[in-house]
Amino acid sequence: MAGTQVAGNIKLKGSTEIVAEYFNYGVHNILYQRGIYPAETFAREKKYGLSLFVSTEEELQKYMKNIMTNIKEWLGSMVLQKLVVVITCADTNEVLERWQFDVEDDTSETKENSKPKIKTEKEIHDEIAAVMRQITATITFLPLLETLCNFDLLVYTHKDVESPDTWGETGPQFIANSDEVRLRSFTTTIHKVDTSVSYKKMS
Repeated sequence: MAGTQVAGNIKLKGSTEIVAEYFNYGVHNILYQRGIYPAETFAREKKYGLSLFVSTEEELQKYMKNIMTNIKEWLGSMVLQKLVVVITCADTNEVLERWQFDVEDDTSETKENSKPKIKTEKEIHDEIAAVMRQITATITFLPLLETLCNFDLLVYTHKDVESPDTWGETGPQFIANSDEVRLRSFTTTIHKVDTSVSYKKMS
């Protein structure tokens, strides 16, 4: 007799895949919306019921794949704290925008209530779609990036986690005089992800 899977019973592995996929699409969406790479180097993909853009640049794809391999491992071990996309001016290295994805353990409330929270994958994807729409809509209020820009990814984990040898240590790269907008959050019932963007105030 075949086993029955309880609808909405998201396991740690499934949650890890969902959050990592959100990060991947989220970063690509930011790079497209903010014009960090030319629009013609992106391909349209259907995800979460939306049309999203993913870079076709080979070097960027390789870079993202390498990052996501480690992120999946750390999400699965519940040691990832945040992922940050830093956008800087190519000429001066001044930080212009800082997109932050905060990750929290969302199982504590379940343990206290001793009753598992049930959520379907569709419900989670609907929440993610709402965040993606907000990321896309940020172009209506974020200052125009009038200079050539670079981006970097910062990954925060628990202190005892060893990072790959090829990764370097860096500071938080905060923006001294900034405004912040908090976007929607979503939860898989295992991982909760909050998204926000800080940007340099226009003088």
